[in-house]
Amino acid sequence: MTNNILIENQYKRTSIFEKENVNYLVRVLKRFNTVPKINNINIITSTTEPDLFKIIPNKSIIIGSSLLSKPVLALVYLRYGIEWQLWYKALNSEKKDTFLCDVAALEVTRIFYRLLPKDDKEKLESLDYFLINLIKNDTDLDIESLSQYKELQAFHGLNTANKVFKESWKPIVENLAKPTEYLLMSGGDLRLNIDEIDLLNKYGCRPFPRPDAFTFASSTGTSVSNFAFDKTDKVRSILIRNSLKNGFKNTTIEFSELLKDNLRKIFKLHDECEIIFSPSGTDSSLQIAAITQIISDKDITHVLVASDETGSGIPAALKGCHFENTTALNYPIKKGDKIEGFRDVDVIKITFRDEHGALKSSSQLDEEVYNAISKTNELGRHAVLHTMDQSKLGYQSPSDALIQKLNTIDSLSMQIIVDGSQLRLDPKDIQNYLNKGYIVTVTGSKYFTGPPYSGALLLPESVSKSIHSAKNKLPEGLTQYYNHSDWPTSWFCSNDLSEGYNYGSYMRWNAAIVEMDRYYKTPVLYRNMGIEMFCNFIDDSIKEAAFLEPIYGDETKANSYNSKEFGIRNIRTIFPFFILKNNEVLSVDNVKKLYTLLNSDISDQFEDSTLEIIRLAAQKCHIGQAVNVKYGTDIESAVLRISLGARVISESWVNRDISLFFRNIETQMNQITVILKKIELILSHPDLLK
Repeated sequence: MTNNILIENQYKRTSIFEKENVNYLVRVLKRFNTVPKINNINIITSTTEPDLFKIIPNKSIIIGSSLLSKPVLALVYLRYGIEWQLWYKALNSEKKDTFLCDVAALEVTRIFYRLLPKDDKEKLESLDYFLINLIKNDTDLDIESLSQYKELQAFHGLNTANKVFKESWKPIVENLAKPTEYLLMSGGDLRLNIDEIDLLNKYGCRPFPRPDAFTFASSTGTSVSNFAFDKTDKVRSILIRNSLKNGFKNTTIEFSELLKDNLRKIFKLHDECEIIFSPSGTDSSLQIAAITQIISDKDITHVLVASDETGSGIPAALKGCHFENTTALNYPIKKGDKIEGFRDVDVIKITFRDEHGALKSSSQLDEEVYNAISKTNELGRHAVLHTMDQSKLGYQSPSDALIQKLNTIDSLSMQIIVDGSQLRLDPKDIQNYLNKGYIVTVTGSKYFTGPPYSGALLLPESVSKSIHSAKNKLPEGLTQYYNHSDWPTSWFCSNDLSEGYNYGSYMRWNAAIVEMDRYYKTPVLYRNMGIEMFCNFIDDSIKEAAFLEPIYGDETKANSYNSKEFGIRNIRTIFPFFILKNNEVLSVDNVKKLYTLLNSDISDQFEDSTLEIIRLAAQKCHIGQAVNVKYGTDIESAVLRISLGARVISESWVNRDISLFFRNIETQMNQITVILKKIELILSHPDLLK
């Protein structure tokens, strides 16, 4: 075919490239970035056979010019072809098993289609193509009927003599025949689902890269980076190949243990430190509630510090109650109901702010914690103290001095939990906590900007030994939440958990660990200088904006670390602020509307404005979600947050050049300026907030 041309090497002025179509084509091509990148597979266009779609195994994909003239159609066909090639490569010597490639590629393409924006699906509605008609069906795949489709075989032309679907393939297809972006939003709960228009989840981000947005939302959640997505997508290919070669179960267990080992290496933790993955920070609290029942036979009281600045479902989880209407394993349950097997416990909430909305002093918080623990001890109960090391607004409590005072109480039965979910901690901070026997909750999805819902418990050796020696089982209801593979395999208590695997959790942690690894590859001097430089700029910018009012002052943190060395936990990296219009604070509803407008292209509201204003309105700006906080003593309002994330540092060091590093930091500082300008633009058009 002399007219076959590599797709990247052509640009003819056909109608598809006309001005009115270019923006649409660019958007479709951006989505093509989520398609696996396979070496030595060329995508070739055919002009002599415009309706052709042909897979040349291990070599190329040929797509006709007629299909290419419909970008969404071409995208779907290419997604099928590349996935087919990926599985064919994974077959190794068993190249006769191409029926597996047909099944897996079709399943992936069906899910890929479901994740397309509504507008793109509508463009496919009237088209009559075999592959499109097959994937529009929303029912589960019937593998037996697939073997009858000669059209699938015709795509590659190989004789699929063996159309028996092997039993060993079933778990591989069920867990890994899914687009990476789908895996990154699975195995959590409904909050990870994306809307069909903007493809955003509840946290305002996507399970695939969103490089067109200025993103400083690490206090809430962040869209996965191109770098971490590509690395995780590559891991999926490796897992498919290894599962076919070595078996699914062995491959999965090795992968889970590898992730835990990598996490230990990053934070320089002892091998004896056990790690339990969890779908979310709230799930970690449920795991803690279960573990404390294993450790102590006494009645239990949880003392929850910063209850007003932690996850909304955590108090329910600590009481052993369902905190959503579905579990991470997709079981339907009823929010608020007791989970089977949990004992009744008490939860004492200690808020950072008083009833008037004023921030309590460090000494006041310490006093409340001391009184709660003392009373719990007097009642002969086991106390579980949940301390906060960086809340969603950037605070810590109680103080080190208070912890030392608690340790002088006679006959105290207490386990300390450190809520480090923001993970604005250095390795030495985590090591310090574990050496003291504290359990630490972390996530990879806040400071380190991994995909939302990557939680973990870090357990010190002393706690792990207590659980290992216990003969009690975990509450029966947890079989709806967790798999046995997520927990230490040597623990007797978790033997009755489900036998499945949460690949969504694994893949999100893989992406988070990728971000951690490149963050710590930035030399510590430049890393810390970049942190201070960037955070000082945010602080100054907010304070200079007349329409913003920072919620924080010059207060010192409640629990400063006793070290002269610079540490991430010693500097404010989360910057919450009220928004003012004509010197009056915005209502809660208007703050939430403004947050949504910030994260959207609203240029259609400014069509008659200057090009500069139109571009500003079009820029998507993703910052931390609204947190309800009283303004003064009686006005209900909310704050938004701009936060430093690890990616600010690691992506600035991408060139490994000092001068470029600081220039890249300055480029991101300029993005902060744009965000504040867009807030001002929205405020200057009050109709937008109606």
